[in-house]
Amino acid sequence: MTTSFHELLASLDRTAFGTWVKLPTVDSVELLAHAGFDFLVVDMEHSPLDMLTVHQLLGAARGYGLPALVRVPDRTPSTISRVLDSGAAGVLVPHVDTAADARTVVSAGRFPPHGTRGYGPTVRAGAWGADVPGYRTSGEEIAVIPQLESREAIDAVREIGVVDGLAALFVGPADLAVATGLAAGSPAFAGLLDDVASAAKELELPLGTAVGTAAAARELATHHDFVMISNDASMLGQAARALVADARGR
Repeated sequence: MTTSFHELLASLDRTAFGTWVKLPTVDSVELLAHAGFDFLVVDMEHSPLDMLTVHQLLGAARGYGLPALVRVPDRTPSTISRVLDSGAAGVLVPHVDTAADARTVVSAGRFPPHGTRGYGPTVRAGAWGADVPGYRTSGEEIAVIPQLESREAIDAVREIGVVDGLAALFVGPADLAVATGLAAGSPAFAGLLDDVASAAKELELPLGTAVGTAAAARELATHHDFVMISNDASMLGQAARALVADARGR
């Protein structure tokens, strides 16, 4: 049985490490599972993945007992509902800038009376109709995680964080740097990240972020509960370039 994202974070005495899945092949999920990642995030925002492919990737992850979130492309309730029905452990939602945005995405992930998600247990999340109680329960266990990627979101982090039903907070550092115009290594930028970290601690919410290298992940692990490292496409590209350069003696 696949562990929920909440259970994963609660079970570890260290930071959970995950990676993005961008390539449209279940082989990526299999390779990443064997590599030892704690969880995966299927990336619909910055990849060409369609709903059918996401459904297949989620099925592969569940086969390995690996919690898989989906970064949805937007806050559309229909997309959130469909990826959850396909067995996602939760959703990572980009550009949540206000408490109203957060309430919208939480509602999209919850069944009535706590939300607006459509009820249809004859899907993977309901064992195709064989586990109706489990389907109902899954509606309360899924992880809804807002991505904070703008100055507006950082300014509103405490109002966002108190929205009932959020599983964690996540800072998108690349988007935040672009949105604010601040250099990622600047004191002003570090101040924004520190504010989010302080808010997460005050609110007792897990905090996540994304980086490109293992060294950066080790550095951030001390004050983050989960960290995304690289992605399947980048790993393949980097390994391929290194192999070719090595073969050519460079």
